[in-house]
Amino acid sequence: MAHGKKYIQASQRYDKNTPYRAEEALELVKTLSSAKFDETVEVVYSLGIDPRKADQLVRGTVSLPHGTGKDVRVAVFCPADKEKEANDAGADVVGGKELAEAIASGRELDFDVAIATPDMMAEVGKLGRVLGPRGLMPNPKAGTVTQDVGKAVAEFKAGKIEYRNDKYGNIHVPVGRVSFGLDQLVGNLASLTAEIERVRPPGAKGRYMEAMSLSSTMGPGVKVDTGHLDELTELAQ
Repeated sequence: MAHGKKYIQASQRYDKNTPYRAEEALELVKTLSSAKFDETVEVVYSLGIDPRKADQLVRGTVSLPHGTGKDVRVAVFCPADKEKEANDAGADVVGGKELAEAIASGRELDFDVAIATPDMMAEVGKLGRVLGPRGLMPNPKAGTVTQDVGKAVAEFKAGKIEYRNDKYGNIHVPVGRVSFGLDQLVGNLASLTAEIERVRPPGAKGRYMEAMSLSSTMGPGVKVDTGHLDELTELAQ
């Protein structure tokens, strides 16, 4: 993939082979950002897991103390008696069987998170081929299959995010925006890293946090020194 002039210039302003402590890495990411829009800051964790084994999958949710800086659009699949609760909590799309049928017929997926009540999963499950590839399929482990739809909507609107490893054992997660203060980015990264460490699968042997890097949407990646993560995760306690 060819990179633009600004990306190349940014890459020349730091040692891309040197791992930095988390706070220093975040400072660099903010400095290296050059886009005209407010770029997202993302972290990538490379984990020492075998993604082919079900007992080594890493998936869940975590609430970032300072949110993501993104206006999260939430859809709720629920029966009629739950629609008011979902709407009052700020859901952007609410419906039951008719919503599932509309999506199956090609309705645009104009939402970032999908929540469903347990009794709606028979209908939502039929949308696996549509929602699955986009990472939108509701799942109990992610807190997106629940009877308490109002609480779930409010949490995702406030900065709760879902994380999951890909087929290579990596997790890509946003931790805020370039416009965030350094303390906000550090706080979000600390909470997220502590959560990833907490859910280490018992079956994962050897080194768990193999590598970690940070970048903005259009900026180069900055390596994080995983030997000092204790300093970071202590901030989340």
